[in-house]
Amino acid sequence: MKSFEVNFDGIVGPTHNYAGLSYGNVASLNNASSVANPREAILQGLEKMKALSEMGVKQGFLPPHERPYIPALKAAGFSGTDSEILAKAYEKAPGILNAFSSASPMWTANAATVSPSADSKDKKVHFTPANLINKLHRSIESDCTGKSLKAIFSNDQYFRHHSALPYHEDFGDEGAANHTRLCNEYNEQGLQIFVYGRQGAGRGIEPKKFPARQTLMACEAVARSHELRDEHVVYLQQNPNVIDEGVFHNDVISVGNRNVFFYHEMAFLNSEDDIQKIKSAYHGDLKLIKVPLSDVSVEDAVKSYLFNSQLVWSEGKTILIAPTDCEENANVKTYIEKMLSEKQGIDEVKFFKLKQSMQNGGGPACLRLRVALNENEFSAINQKAVFSAESYERLKTWANKHYRDRLLAEDLKDPSLLNECRSALDELTQIMGLGSIYYFQR
Repeated sequence: MKSFEVNFDGIVGPTHNYAGLSYGNVASLNNASSVANPREAILQGLEKMKALSEMGVKQGFLPPHERPYIPALKAAGFSGTDSEILAKAYEKAPGILNAFSSASPMWTANAATVSPSADSKDKKVHFTPANLINKLHRSIESDCTGKSLKAIFSNDQYFRHHSALPYHEDFGDEGAANHTRLCNEYNEQGLQIFVYGRQGAGRGIEPKKFPARQTLMACEAVARSHELRDEHVVYLQQNPNVIDEGVFHNDVISVGNRNVFFYHEMAFLNSEDDIQKIKSAYHGDLKLIKVPLSDVSVEDAVKSYLFNSQLVWSEGKTILIAPTDCEENANVKTYIEKMLSEKQGIDEVKFFKLKQSMQNGGGPACLRLRVALNENEFSAINQKAVFSAESYERLKTWANKHYRDRLLAEDLKDPSLLNECRSALDELTQIMGLGSIYYFQR
């Protein structure tokens, strides 16, 4: 049966702003307090979805979360009407208001880890929402993520949903940003690569400056839940030194799709041994593309987000969907031209302008959750979440109606913004046929 990879992009939320909440993410910290443009951000995301759809890549989308999130602010001790809660939070603890107003669910690479039916013993597609406990602003996402996924992948004949892992630092789970699947064809048994920054329970080597967000214990727990076969799973440790240089997730230093694995030579703690693990476990024609430090420094990799590009398969070609920052970085541009001329496994590179997301520390790969599906599974999902020319026009009209073109962190206290967000999300749940997934809809 024919299978394919569907990229489910996160729709940028109406509270998209630059609050600099993500310690360890250099771009997020460097652009703190800049003026954000939520309308431009969502339109840039929609344009990327449209372009990939027109290339023949199957495309879906996931909804934003409810923000500002009043239940979390109440749990933090603020009381009164919604307007009073926002005012008190801004006056007494603006950092908490910023955290519980973040549009970070737009980066759906962190939404969950997904295993296709070809790999799971029960022959179902498995989903585990990430707990994202390392960052306050992201630690509140898993409940809404789970509801969104269940509303889109609702047929239990094909799909199996798990709860997020225990909310403890030993089970820190950042989702698919630290997970890659290699395969010959999407409907064949693949090799799942889990990358962790630290082992958990105080064991092993850790970075010295920035936090290692993903643990080995979390990776192992997800693999067990998804009923993966041990011989088709590889665990690799991320190089702690590159984490300290701003490589906060593995998808900032490597990316893979089908039989192509594109990685920086400094990506892993034991690079040569780790690549040998992949070679030994993979069955088929594997194309390994190692980017030398002499060609692209870790600093340039982080600045340009070369590896936070998407690798997609379209019309018999492997295409790298890269941010325009790669084109603007002289060293990275030179390397890309060299790589293409040497025909190492990537056939083409397409550049996309994603300034609003990039300034907050998220490139093309951050914006998508990859789900490999066969034809029956694809037919069983909520088709209103599948991108089309019609949905593009409808979402663009919806965004222009509801989104502001300027937003600062101080605007988050504005009760009219809360009402605007709720109105937008209420309409979106009808567009997507999601039902009442938000707190304010209860």
